[in-house]
Amino acid sequence: MLPDIEIARRASLVPTAALAEQMGLSQDDFDNYGSPYIAKLRLDVIDRLQNRPNARYVLVTAITPTPLGEGKTTTAVGLADGLKRRGKRAILSLRQPSLGPTFGIKGGAAGGGFAQVAPMESINLHLTGDFHAVTAANNLLAAMIDNRLLRGNPLNLDSDLITWKRVLDVNDRALRDIIIGLGGRAEGGVMRQTGFDITAASEIMAILALSTSVEDLRARLARIVVGQTLDKQPVKAEQIGAVGALVALLLDAIRPNLVQTLENNPSIMHAGPFGNIAHGNSSVLGDMIGIKCGEYLITEAGFASDMGAEKFFNIKCRVSGLKPDVAVLVATVRALKAHSGRYKIVAGKALPPALLESNVGDVEAGAANLRKHIEIVRRHGVQPIVAVNVFDTDHPEELAAIERIAREAGAYGTAQSRHFTDGGRGAEELAELVVSAPNGNFSPLYDLDQPLKAKIHAIATEVYGAADVEYTTDADKQIARYESQGYGNLPICMAKSHLSISHDPALKGAPSGFTLPIREVRLSAGAGFVTPLCGDMRTMPGLPEHPAAEGVDVDEQGQVVGLF
Repeated sequence: MLPDIEIARRASLVPTAALAEQMGLSQDDFDNYGSPYIAKLRLDVIDRLQNRPNARYVLVTAITPTPLGEGKTTTAVGLADGLKRRGKRAILSLRQPSLGPTFGIKGGAAGGGFAQVAPMESINLHLTGDFHAVTAANNLLAAMIDNRLLRGNPLNLDSDLITWKRVLDVNDRALRDIIIGLGGRAEGGVMRQTGFDITAASEIMAILALSTSVEDLRARLARIVVGQTLDKQPVKAEQIGAVGALVALLLDAIRPNLVQTLENNPSIMHAGPFGNIAHGNSSVLGDMIGIKCGEYLITEAGFASDMGAEKFFNIKCRVSGLKPDVAVLVATVRALKAHSGRYKIVAGKALPPALLESNVGDVEAGAANLRKHIEIVRRHGVQPIVAVNVFDTDHPEELAAIERIAREAGAYGTAQSRHFTDGGRGAEELAELVVSAPNGNFSPLYDLDQPLKAKIHAIATEVYGAADVEYTTDADKQIARYESQGYGNLPICMAKSHLSISHDPALKGAPSGFTLPIREVRLSAGAGFVTPLCGDMRTMPGLPEHPAAEGVDVDEQGQVVGLF
């Protein structure tokens, strides 16, 4: 096959006005943004569409992935195109790519092969600059905090308890732990220890994704807790005096972006929190618009069902008030074989030759992972459909084994999907299953009025399979402080490895009986959740030995080459 970028360049795109027409929108409902194929939707469309019926709400999630990823985004795109081929109007709602993975090793987040959203280069690089707006807003708040420290510290901030970090949309491990203010008070301000997170992990990114209006955005930004006073009282962004300026920086970024699939289906692409260190879902505003603009709204949650889907169910759906009707669980032969524990898959390196040979025994040995993810989806009252993302190296007997295992585990059905090579035509079987599947009876995992530790325990035991949870002394103190300050009723946004249902990436399949270690607990009062950090989880990724950035360039015709 051609590289993704060449496939995307050969596609015949339609102007956004044609996409808007498919959605029942008019020219007054969007503004083109530097391209006839990219637009910003206007938020007042939500009020105008409120009397329309809701589309069926379809979540695309997955089993625990290998470092290569198993194709959730391509499956979501293929499903939308497959539904269109079956005469249904489908809208996509996806996250925006981060430059960190794009120039690191994972690649972009616009799909791939013949299941992409386009224009591919714009989407995977800057799109409409939303990530940069989040970066600027985050760092303006950081600068104003340090300015308060320097100018007499009128808020009595404890410089050792400032939790607000700066961010960049790049993988840079050297910035995880730094000292600022080394030039002295006159030149560098107050010296203190801090660090950088990646922009996708910024609380402002989570706020952007969870806000329901500009007014809600402002209220959430005001509630951000940036640190503590010397007498251990929370200090909020509104006390820093930054909120108005932050709203101004985010005024365009809060508007969802409208792009399209290669088969000209509308795709709302907005916000980009990671699924392992944030809540991992596209924007509530995007879904609020999309749910009124078609017969099916398809969204994708980061990583596996224990990560992005759990947060979709227990964080995003609480905010939006929308209830998912069905979940598509993406599985691959290679991932199930990897969960047998007999193979090591390394991003950027060729698959082990033995992994490509027919071996039903290895599929069955790793099947516990698939069963567990079906259980997680069903635990939330949602009907699971297993989509097997088929590769040319898969064998019929292995695919048949996955179908049998999924059926026995309680999946509504299984479809072999070849969307990567065949586009929507390769996902028609999956589309038919989604159309025929009955609606579930969605319910969250826990009640918000439970104590923080009870909610953490529910996720650890009922989703991850842990026997118990262990807290460091610092984590215990942090939880006690947050509850005493009135934050005990917030949902939980776990930060852990995406390569295992447990906290330990080495534990494959469906681990059980382990103790989940919580080393730190962070408060995101503006986003509206509490984040326990499990094991060695980092909020600023690093680059591999040979990052993808080494292969990217611009040719003599001014076109980007080597992107994917």
